[in-house]
Amino acid sequence: MFAAPGGSGPPRVAFVAGRAVGNAVRRNRAKRRLREAVRQVPLPGGRDYVMIASAVVVEAPFETLVAWARAAISEE
Repeated sequence: MFAAPGGSGPPRVAFVAGRAVGNAVRRNRAKRRLREAVRQVPLPGGRDYVMIASAVVVEAPFETLVAWARAAISEE
């Protein structure tokens, strides 16, 4: 995950899944899972985020994804 200062207002989040994740179905599943995991974590406003999926995201337990998102946001 990358974070950068953004404009005022709510945080903006982008999700990226490259071909290393798998075919289109796996890439879309990875992005959907990341989107839902980020919804579970409160994001501070005024920031822009880029979440980058890896192949592990497709098969990891959802609770693990939420924990990873929470840890990545708290490290910034």
